[in-house]
Amino acid sequence: MLETWRDTARRYALLPLRIFLGVTFTYAGIDKLTSNTFFTDSANGSLLQTLHGVRDSAAIPAMVDLALKAPHGFGYAIALGELAVGLGVFFGLLGRVAALGGALISLSLWLTVSWSTTPYYYGNDLAYLMAWLPMVLAGTPYLSLDVLVKKWRAGADVGAGAPASGGGPGAATVEESAASGRPVRSAPPA
Repeated sequence: MLETWRDTARRYALLPLRIFLGVTFTYAGIDKLTSNTFFTDSANGSLLQTLHGVRDSAAIPAMVDLALKAPHGFGYAIALGELAVGLGVFFGLLGRVAALGGALISLSLWLTVSWSTTPYYYGNDLAYLMAWLPMVLAGTPYLSLDVLVKKWRAGADVGAGAPASGGGPGAATVEESAASGRPVRSAPPA
C-alpha cells in the first residue's frame, strides 16, 4: 500500500508545478491583454515606461533596445506567448515545447526586467526559469492532451500496415510457417 502511494506520488510530482505555471502564465497573458495601462505609453506601469526604466540596468541592453523599436508588437508577443505557454502546459498540449517557451520568456525577463534586483532571489523571473526546467525535461506525461494524441496515433497505426485479407506479398502460408518453426496465427491480430 505504501509503495503504491509512493509510486503515485512520484508519477504525479510535477502536476502541482504544471498547474501553477499554467494558471500563472495564462493569467499573466490575459492580464496584459486586458490591462488599461500596459499598452498606454504615458500610463504609470506601462510597458514603454518599464522598458525605459530597465534599459540601463539590464544584463543585455540590446534586448531592451530591440523591444523599444516596436514596444506594442513586443507587448502583444509577450502576452500571447504567455497565454499560449500557460494553456499549453496546463492542458498538456506540446508540453515540452510550451515549457521551453515559458523558460525562454522567463530568461528574457530575468536578463532585462529583473536583472538589477538585489539580492537576486528577490526577483521572481529567475525562480520561474528554474521552475520551467523540470517541465522542459519531463514534458506533460500524465493527464494531458499529449497522452491522448499519442494513444490516438498508436490506435490509428495498428491496422494501417496490415492487408485486409491477412495475406499479401511475402505472407507465408500456414504450412510454410509450421515447417519453418515460426508460430502459426489462425487470425490477423486484433
